[in-house]
Amino acid sequence: MGLTLLIILMKITIIFDNTTIDTTLQTSWGFAALIEIDDRKILFDTGDNGDILMSNMKKLHIDPADIDEVFISHNHYDHIGGLSSFLSHNNDVTLYVPPSVRGIHNVKELIRVDEPLELHENIYSTGELANIEQSLIVRTDKGLAVIVGCSHPGIELILETAKQFGEPYALIGGFHGFKKYKLLEPLTIVCPTHCTQHIKEIKKRYPEKYVEGGAGKVIEIQ
Repeated sequence: MGLTLLIILMKITIIFDNTTIDTTLQTSWGFAALIEIDDRKILFDTGDNGDILMSNMKKLHIDPADIDEVFISHNHYDHIGGLSSFLSHNNDVTLYVPPSVRGIHNVKELIRVDEPLELHENIYSTGELANIEQSLIVRTDKGLAVIVGCSHPGIELILETAKQFGEPYALIGGFHGFKKYKLLEPLTIVCPTHCTQHIKEIKKRYPEKYVEGGAGKVIEIQ
């Protein structure tokens, strides 16, 4: 059996969030991030406002035409609201959505993901969990980076599902009302964004793991 090559470099740029680390960027209720994996570029979610999404992308020097794929976590407006604006700039993409997302036609390829799936080598989806949301998983040489939208199915279920592909290393995105803090102990990077209600408590308990989010934040795993 041949060895599976692991991803050497993964770069996550938060494009859209409730907060920003760059005053030139706009904020709104929602989340979007550019995931760069080797030479592949994936847009994870699109925030709630297409104008803000496109404006922030321009200021971050992200060209919509360079994006290969779009991954939508779930069918809530704060994650899918900017999709039509993005597709008006680039519809030559593969779009991964949970089955609960409907009404999308203007795209090169539409893939509905209902169960855990390998999208590419070392890149996976949890599949739609609890009939609402999927999460993106990237396997690096340090472990799994798990990117979540709002974690509606619960972080415990998301991480347990991810473990079939390896050991979680990083958790990035919206945690909602998450309070099972011990689940974060095995992780090395924890970046709670967007809808996370208890960011201060997470930072207090795990200051060595905590990474501040916000539009403009760049996280590299290498």
